[in-house]
Amino acid sequence: MKSEVTNNLEHVLIKCITACETCMTLCLQEEHVQMMVKCIQLDRDCADICTLTARFVARNSPHAPHVMRECIEICKACAEECAQHDADHCQKCAEECQECADACQDWLQTKVA
Repeated sequence: MKSEVTNNLEHVLIKCITACETCMTLCLQEEHVQMMVKCIQLDRDCADICTLTARFVARNSPHAPHVMRECIEICKACAEECAQHDADHCQKCAEECQECADACQDWLQTKVA
């Protein structure tokens, strides 16, 4: 049976993936898309690492903590980049990415404790 922390983490990972995919799609529709390149790249990386992390957590992989650390790093980077843009989708993505980084950190602490 999964812990509450693990269930929460899986939910937050999915929300982050969705926010990143949405942000990327809407950034590509921006008039000045060249200004959004770094945001789009980080959205892609973040969605991909969150997907991989969710899969490792779901199967209780012994390698999940390693992947989790990378997930935290990329989520934080994506949150920082998205927060620099005024678009609502970027601001929402920044919030979701930071929440995901925090949830990953909480999960790691329960595994190390």
